[in-house]
This record gives sequence, structure tokens and C-alpha cells, in this order.
Amino acid sequence: MPAITRRAFRTLAVSASALAILTAAPAMAQAEGGTEEALGAAEIVVTAQKRSERLQDVPIAVTAISGEKLADQGGINLETAQTIIPTLNIQKSGTTLNQSLYMRGVGTATFSIAAEPSVSTVVDGVVYARAGEAFGDLIDIERIEILRGPQGTLFGKNASAGAINIVTKRPGDTFGGTAEASFFTKSEFRSRLALDLPLGESVRSRVSGFYGEYDGNITNIATNSKVNGYKHYGLRGIVEADLSPTTTLTIIGDWRKADDDCCAQLIGTVGTGLAFQVLPTPLDEDTRTVNQNLVTATEEESWGISAQIDSEIGNHTLTSITAYRDWTNTEIRDGDWLPQAYIGLGQLHDEGVQDAKTFSQELRIASPTGQTVEYLIGLYYSNAQNERVFTRRSIVCNALATPAPTVPTPCTSPLAAPSRTPVGVAPHGAEFENFAVFGNATINASDRVRIIAGLRYTIDKLDVFHQRVSTGLDLNMSGQPTNTGGIAPSFGPFADDVKTKNLSGRAGLQFDVSDDVMAYGTYTRGYKGPGYNMFFNLGVTTTPVVEAETSDAFEIGLKNTLLDGRATLNLALFYTKFDNFQANNPDVAGSVVISRFTNAGKVSTRGVEADFNIVPFEGLSITGGLAYTDAKVDAFKVIPGSNPADIIPNGTALLFAPKWKGTLGVDYRTGVTENIDMFLGAQFSGQTKQLSIFSPNAALRELGTIDGYSLVNLSAGIGDAEDGWKLLFQVRNLFDKSYVGHKESGGPGGSLRYQIPRDADRYFGITAKINFGGN
Repeated sequence: MPAITRRAFRTLAVSASALAILTAAPAMAQAEGGTEEALGAAEIVVTAQKRSERLQDVPIAVTAISGEKLADQGGINLETAQTIIPTLNIQKSGTTLNQSLYMRGVGTATFSIAAEPSVSTVVDGVVYARAGEAFGDLIDIERIEILRGPQGTLFGKNASAGAINIVTKRPGDTFGGTAEASFFTKSEFRSRLALDLPLGESVRSRVSGFYGEYDGNITNIATNSKVNGYKHYGLRGIVEADLSPTTTLTIIGDWRKADDDCCAQLIGTVGTGLAFQVLPTPLDEDTRTVNQNLVTATEEESWGISAQIDSEIGNHTLTSITAYRDWTNTEIRDGDWLPQAYIGLGQLHDEGVQDAKTFSQELRIASPTGQTVEYLIGLYYSNAQNERVFTRRSIVCNALATPAPTVPTPCTSPLAAPSRTPVGVAPHGAEFENFAVFGNATINASDRVRIIAGLRYTIDKLDVFHQRVSTGLDLNMSGQPTNTGGIAPSFGPFADDVKTKNLSGRAGLQFDVSDDVMAYGTYTRGYKGPGYNMFFNLGVTTTPVVEAETSDAFEIGLKNTLLDGRATLNLALFYTKFDNFQANNPDVAGSVVISRFTNAGKVSTRGVEADFNIVPFEGLSITGGLAYTDAKVDAFKVIPGSNPADIIPNGTALLFAPKWKGTLGVDYRTGVTENIDMFLGAQFSGQTKQLSIFSPNAALRELGTIDGYSLVNLSAGIGDAEDGWKLLFQVRNLFDKSYVGHKESGGPGGSLRYQIPRDADRYFGITAKINFGGN
């Protein structure tokens, strides 16, 4: 195994020694009545290996979060999960289309529609082809499983850094349901409704719906309104039918709509030029004002349907999942950050309409458990088509006479020459076709020793096309476009395709140190298919294929059940090295340094993680985690024509990879009367600084570093002792700690653009929930 930091090894060794002492004296931890069954700290069941297993038996670093816990912390999407999982981070962007998930410091940041994420999102067995779709509202969730490290053997090629496995609630056998409404300060309202509707002796159904709206946390001077808010609503339905005593059919359908005026980029630092006589005064992470005549917005609509058949064939289980998903995303963006066009300060407005359609089919057969060899064999096929029409419109003008005005002067002024309105329209798209054969086996060599082996053979085919038609461009004496207002000249048509084959997999050893301590060590070969840099400004130098990304991952872990099942402590030590790492990176085009989707070269990540769950006594639960992650560039790939100043130095940290991150949650429930219980909760999350701008310029990297921060959330409430109703009050960001979600370069006059999350300000909320019927 490659060398890993001595500190990490010492941490693991000390923890292992402490655990040995604890588990060597089980009599001291005994409690009457079978504490494990009563309190259940060690009885979390997950499907991280596509079987239902106790989390403590799974040789993978995985954390499970219940939907109830996520909701109690005010969570409506995956952004909340990053405050619970130390190794999960999210890159906030102007639209969900461009947001990215990072795990252990590794993710895929790109504007290209011909690229796939490094962290896969799977909902009820269906893989979401685009990361952006995963950022929708989490509705009627049973649990979320966060699987760290390459998971491609079982979850596919776009899981080279990890996978998020989301499982929704299943129908009950009797009529019942849940109704919930939440009100938060700054004009936010959320509602949920779920109903169990039995349709017969062997047919069950569950229908859920949601609605939410929020005014936003940013003031737009130009429109005199709040922005960065949302309006979301949708439906989800599940029907389960027992076709026979051995066969079950599950049909799931969902539809959602999002209309967001989100997320305007704030100019957070001072630059040079006339723009700063118009822009609001930058206040770094305290900036909460924009002055933009176009409201940056995202309009989304998605729907999908899946059919799952589970059938017992002899003592094996055959599973088939057929799914189709459709996702439309319209991005509207103010790219000049100003209220109008001025002399020398052009207006740039973008609109991109993307439609994504995905069909997938998975077929697998699983052997029974408890045999010498337990195995799972499967086939997988998917076809994902992404098409986008991106339109960029500009208004540019010059001064009629010299010298030019020294104050911002609108293009409508008599001092301005007639305006030009260049326009560029670029239809482009990508079709991903993937076929895979996979298998995973556990060999029970003895009562204590298990051998792990898995393989996945993948065939990838990717077809792309692009054409840009630009009009209204000014030409210089040589006939070359000049003063284009940010619009590149016409290009194309361009079309290309690539086909790759890959064999990846994993191997490992699992050992039961005792009945309560399991140790494992694994090696995983990761893979992510090729891509292209399909974006609006595509040019001749940016058309080459982005080669497939591979990784070699090593992990050692301990899973420990303590205090007769009242506590768990899980440790993982990891090292992963990536070759042909795919990311948005500095490159040279026409002697100009740009940022585009490329192979960055070799990078690596290593670290140690700890997760714990303690139930000291009935009613009190303490959960948390701590992660040390060192993710960095090992050997940056030199692009032909690059200068030494264009190369990112070895040792540079990767994006959104804080060295230290920790979380802690305390929940307490106790009876105050015979029929009324009280709920108290506190959650803490904290992290050190993280890089947000990947640049060869050390000064820009320093400016683009997000400072470390900590957040504290509190909750308190009362409810029926039988869980018939609940009233919960919440305080988010108790100490009103302001922070930045994302920094980008490219603002006016060399300034930086910021994204400020909702949770960067303190706010309050109250939630009322009613359970009725058999729910």
C-alpha cells in the first residue's frame, strides 16, 4: 500500500487499542433486558452492497442518515447532508445544473454537458445520470447512505469518488399518513403530505407531495426585490403488488417543478474600473446585495418512472429495475453583474435550455446469505441523452469622443456611439451509452474470515455535437472579430465520438476480531468514462476527447459495536490515487489562459475518518464524525504551449477539501407528562479552510480560499408520546456566522464572485407534524 501519513496510522492504532480494551471486558458493558434490541444503536440496516445488511457488517466506509433526522435539522436537499457527513462537500453554483458533489476531496467541477460526476446519486436503485438532478427536494425519505471511496463495482462508472444511495419510504399495510408544515423567518414556507393507501390484500400504495417557497437572502437593487429564493412543488407515488408469494412488483413515479430566482453571483471583493461606481460595496462574506437588471434564475422540471421486480427463484433472488427519467433545466444568468450596459462595460445575458433523457435497465441475481460463497451477478445498460441550446446576448458601445467619460455612462446616453448587439447561439449535445457486466462475491473462509472479490467490465460509447452561430460581431482591419462582448465567433459544425472498454473491481479481506469488532482491508480499481468539453465557447483547441479517469484506492477500517450495542465507533484509513483526473483546469487557448474541462494529471487523497453513534440511555442519542483529508495535486498535466506560470504546482490542494471537518449531534427525548414528550436537539459542524479557485496563480488561490467556519443549530419541541403529533422549533446558525459557499474569479476588474448559502445567516423556524391512521 502507498505510504499514508504516520499521524493517521497512529490515530488508527490508538483507536484500535482503546477498542480492544473496551471489547475485552463485555461483562462491564452488560445491561439487563438486551440493550441492543431496546436501543438499537448497532442495528442500522443498509443496502450499500445491494443487499440488506447491518451497517456494522459492511466492509465499506458508509454513513446512514434517517430521513427523520435530516428533516429535524431543517434539511430539504443534499446541501444539509454535508453538515452531517464530514467527508461530503458541495460546490454551490448559479444553477443546480453546475453544482457538484465532492467526497474525500474529489469531485467533478465542469460546465460541460459531456461529462459525468465523480459521486453517483442513486434513488431507489435508479442512477441519476447528471449530478444536478440530485439537488432536488428530498421527499418522503427513509434514509440516505453515504458510501465513501470508489463504488463503481456495484454502482457504475460515475461513482469513482463515492455514491449517495437514497431510499424512500415504502407503503404501509393500513391507511395512514403524515402531514407537515414549516414556517421559517425571511418568508420561507414548506409543506409535506404522505398517505398510505392500501388497494387490496396484496397491493399497497403511498402517495406524497410537497410545496415550498422562499423569498431569498439577497437584495437586488435593480429590481427592488429579494433574490436567491425558490418555489418548489411535486408529487411522488409508489405501488407495491405481491404478484405471487415469491414475486413483488414495485412501480415508482415522481414529478417535480422548480422555479428559482437563484443563484445570483455577488461581487465580494473590490476590483478596478468604472463598474465599482455602480456595484454595491463589496463586503466579503457579509455581501448581501446585487445590482443586476436580469434576475439570475433556474427553471426546472423533471419526472421519472421505474419498475422493480423482485422474485425468488429457488433460493436465489432475481431483481430487475427498468427506469426512464426526463429532466429539463433552463439557466438564466446575468453575466455582467450590472443594471444596464455602459460605455466600455457591455451587457452580457445568458440563457441555456437543457433537456436530459435517461433510460436504464439493471438485472441482477443474488445468492442466499449464510453460505460459503455469497455472490451477486448483474447486467447494466443505460442511455443518457443531453441536449442544450445556449444563447448569449450582448450590448456593447463606445464613446463618441475622447476622452471617454470617467463615470459609468449608459449606452443610451448621447455621449455613446450606437450600440451593437452581438448574439451567439450554440446548440450542442452528448449521448452516453453504457453497458456493463458486474459481479461481487464474499467467500466465508471461516467463521471469522471473509474474502471479498468483485469485477465490473464496462463498455462506454460517447457521441457529441456542437455548432455556434454568432452574429453582430465587429471586425477589425484583418477581418477578425473584435470587441465581441464575450461572444466567440461562429464555430462548427463539430461532431465526434469515442468508445472505451474497462475492467475494474475490488478485492479485500474482512476479519471478525470478536463478536463486536470487525476489521477489513480493501483495494479498489476505480473508473470514470471519457468526456468532451461541450460548452458554449467551444473552439478548435478545446475539442479533443477528455480521456477516461482511473483510480487505485486502498482502505483499512474497523467497525466496532460497544457497550452491549449502545454505541458504535467506525474508523477508516484511506488512500486513493487518480490518473487522468477530470476537472475544470487552467489551459492555454490562443495564448490566453482559460478554464476548461481537461485531464489534470495525477492527484491523490488520503486521510482518516471516524463515525460514532452512542445511546447512553433510552431517549438520548449522540452522533458525529471527524475526518482528516489531504487531497492534492501530485503531477499536473502540462498542456503543450504552456508556460511554467500556467502549471499548478505539485502539492496544491484540491477544491472543496478542508483538511479537518467534524460534526456532532445530540438529541434527547423525555416524557414531561403521561402523554406528552419533550424533544431537545443540538447540532455542530465545523471545518478548516478550503480551496475554491483552482489556479496556477498562488495569489489567486489565496484569494479564492474559503476560510474555516463552524455552525451551531438548536431545536426544541413537544409531541405526543405515541408520535401522533409533534411541534418543533429550530434555530439555524445560532451564532449568525457568515460564510461563503463558493468563490470564482472573473468578476469586473479582477474581482471575485461569491455564492452565499441560505445557512450563512441566522434564521428561525417552527414545524408542525401530524401522523394519523396506521402510519
